[in-house]
Amino acid sequence: MSQIGKEVETFKAQAYNAKTDEFIEVTEEDFKGKWSIVCFYPADFSFVCPTELEDLQNQYATLKELGAEVYSVSTDTHFVHKAWHDHSDAISKIEYVMIGDPSQTITRNFDVLDEELGLAQRGTFIIDPDGVVQAAEINADGIGRDASTLVGKLKAAQYVRKNPGEVCPAKWEEGSETLAPGLDLVGKI
Repeated sequence: MSQIGKEVETFKAQAYNAKTDEFIEVTEEDFKGKWSIVCFYPADFSFVCPTELEDLQNQYATLKELGAEVYSVSTDTHFVHKAWHDHSDAISKIEYVMIGDPSQTITRNFDVLDEELGLAQRGTFIIDPDGVVQAAEINADGIGRDASTLVGKLKAAQYVRKNPGEVCPAKWEEGSETLAPGLDLVGKI
């Protein structure tokens, strides 16, 4: 079931704040008042996951400049996140919050739980300042994501929010033309 246009459901979880090296509590309220990127992944101490999370870290400064906070989520605990951060070259670079979801509440709320394995699927969500999902991507376990695509998607989501009545066409880049849907465009694109 699509999460687009849905408000993030209530949750409370423990997380590891990699930047401050401390454990914190995170709720759905933390996703409000700013843009948020939430990146689900199957498991700590695995294979594709560290490459994705390191790649996400490589985009973190740009996403922060655009007013977004980044959160990663797996069904591991916040303790495991810290241990992974302390022992992996790739994960030790991370500065964003790593949410533990051993109860699988958040993973279920976003409909990315592999019920058979009890692990999160590779899901990425862009959430607006109202706590509403504006973009979603879900990949099979063997397909790693490219975090650089989040920058363009976030810019497009922000543009559409600020400019009601306009939409961003395929491959839209900041500063390029948008479309104003209407009868005059039907069949002309």
